[in-house]
Amino acid sequence: MSIAFIFPGQGSQSVGMGVDLAEAFGTAREVFQEVDDALGQKLFALMKEGPEGDLTLTENAQPALMAVSLAVTRVLEKGFGIGIDKAAFVAGHSLGEYSALAAAGAISLADTARLLKLRGQAMQRAVPVGEGAMASLIGPKTDLALAEAAAAAGSEVGVCVVANDNNNGNVVISGAKAAVDKAIEKAKELGARAIPLNVSAPFHCPLMQPAADEMADALSKTTIIAPRTPLVANITAAPVHDPDVIRKLLVEQVTGRVRWRESMTWLATDGGVTRFAEAGAGKVLSGMAKRIAPDAEATPLNTPADLEAFAQSL
Repeated sequence: MSIAFIFPGQGSQSVGMGVDLAEAFGTAREVFQEVDDALGQKLFALMKEGPEGDLTLTENAQPALMAVSLAVTRVLEKGFGIGIDKAAFVAGHSLGEYSALAAAGAISLADTARLLKLRGQAMQRAVPVGEGAMASLIGPKTDLALAEAAAAAGSEVGVCVVANDNNNGNVVISGAKAAVDKAIEKAKELGARAIPLNVSAPFHCPLMQPAADEMADALSKTTIIAPRTPLVANITAAPVHDPDVIRKLLVEQVTGRVRWRESMTWLATDGGVTRFAEAGAGKVLSGMAKRIAPDAEATPLNTPADLEAFAQSL
């Protein structure tokens, strides 16, 4: 059995995430404390108690989701003897790419927490609230070609691109609000349902260039080493292990497309992965995995019972 650990992105957060792990495992508590110390913030208290509106803020959600993912992988390693090297590959959706790199030892936990805090703040600063938008195009007729046609229509009035190619039936567009509104109209004409997303900024589009510049500066000062397990990168949908290339791709990822469908397809075919283990909050990526690679297993790992069952299955 060839395993890939996959790490969720923004949208998977919820008040209470990670609490059962902290109650069950001292290793998880250590992770949450280390993140709090790195940020000088009581982030775990916010994860535990809310309010939800504060947890959902990009600058909080990103390091919080990473903390839960790292709590899972550290508990697996220290509590069950299942290290990241048991996996053939790691991959993460958007901010989850940072979680994947931290889990694989490429970036320290403290540095990853600080980078994600900055990433969230920089993304929020890049575009004034209300000037950008994102929308999810869904339905059986939705594929990348339809989404690109809708984005092209939106581009007639402003920046509009495909931001996340999640899977057939779920593609996200991003850009200037007027452009996304026009793209939504085109998508509906083409047979897709379009749902505007409640996000604070238009992620993964050229309007995020100021945030990319901030991340380039921060990443240039961050120690990155080769991951213990190769990363399949969002931008290339291919494995990477060279630290300089990883640094470059993390910058490009801020404005570039998350090629998740292609990444998962590569893992299940060229990568030979037969089991996806989603380390962290929620089950979003497990659902996507089942649609993209129906012959592979997909297992969410976010409760003590999940971890115990996973360990026993190996």
